Amino acid sequence: MKIAILGSGMVGRAIALDLAASFDITSFDMNEQNLKILNERNPSIQTKKVDLKQYAQYKEWLHNFDLVVTAVPGFMGFETLKTVIECEKNVADISFFPENALQLDNLAKEKNVTVITDIGVAPGIPNLILGRLNEEMTIENFEFYVGGLPKLRKKPFEYKAPFSPVDVIEEYTRPARLKENGLIISKPALTDRRHIYFDEIGTLEAFNTDGLRSILLTMPHIPSIKEQTLRYPGHIDLIIALKEAGFFSDEKISIKENTTISPLDFTSAILFKDWKLEAEEEELTVLKVIVEGEKNKEKVRFEYNLLDRYDAATKISSMSRTTGYTCTAAVNLIAKKLFTEKGVFPPELVGKDATCFNYAMNHLKERNIIISQK
Repeated sequence: MKIAILGSGMVGRAIALDLAASFDITSFDMNEQNLKILNERNPSIQTKKVDLKQYAQYKEWLHNFDLVVTAVPGFMGFETLKTVIECEKNVADISFFPENALQLDNLAKEKNVTVITDIGVAPGIPNLILGRLNEEMTIENFEFYVGGLPKLRKKPFEYKAPFSPVDVIEEYTRPARLKENGLIISKPALTDRRHIYFDEIGTLEAFNTDGLRSILLTMPHIPSIKEQTLRYPGHIDLIIALKEAGFFSDEKISIKENTTISPLDFTSAILFKDWKLEAEEEELTVLKVIVEGEKNKEKVRFEYNLLDRYDAATKISSMSRTTGYTCTAAVNLIAKKLFTEKGVFPPELVGKDATCFNYAMNHLKERNIIISQK
């Protein structure tokens, strides 16, 4: 089977290397250095330097491929996915674009293709868990907490980003949607701060971000749903100070004659250096999922925990591993015809099937991504 991977950044690279063990892989990207690194790691992977915003070329580029993975930046994710669907290709998507992927459901059905979206660490793993448990019990509360953190805590932010700082800032400024008492509500990002203790890590601070995405639409019967981001304590106060001082504004200001710049662009440029995750820098991913409700007329509470670290042997970051290998599980579900429904499916609609859920969990376990349950 021939698979095209659109995007060869840190996560796209992890996906390509994992799938190359079983499939004929070609990676597409504009970044020559990313493609070079990928080719050095595995010469069997073919690479093509192209501008992935040239959507008119997709039909020609993807003609000979059986399946496509979209791992492009979020700002171009929706149009990329739409174009791939129009090319009548099955897709696993991790571009995490802000638009509603379910808007493409009718198009996917019309083109007779299978599309699994948001299939990363989170959204992704919590959705799979939710989908499965929703088949087994009456869920009254669903919540998850997730964060990618550097092992070395460097002041002042104690944070490193595996992607652009402007994408992180978007998480800190976009209102967070959640569900309380059966109603979808919106709260400012960074609110409802709480501290949570994690084994091997210590205390982290959690706060609201807009990470629920499709769950608010696909699970309308659950009265309480929330998602929070995790950081080392003290990070929020620094971000709130920058936000309130106007450093995240996109309105341009004049700094001298004939020179203007938006505070957001300036801040992103500064933070890019401070937050840049180096190629072999050790980091970790933390995830906690809590599901509460009733099963067989008894109150039950399930808790799932994941702590994953940078893999020195493969030189792949934990965020790339947990995101990328969840995606490659979905690729295999489609390739092995374990999931064959046509349309657009967020992970909770895939995880509802016991065979698909068990396959995905075993796929992660085989790659030493261990999710404990109690």
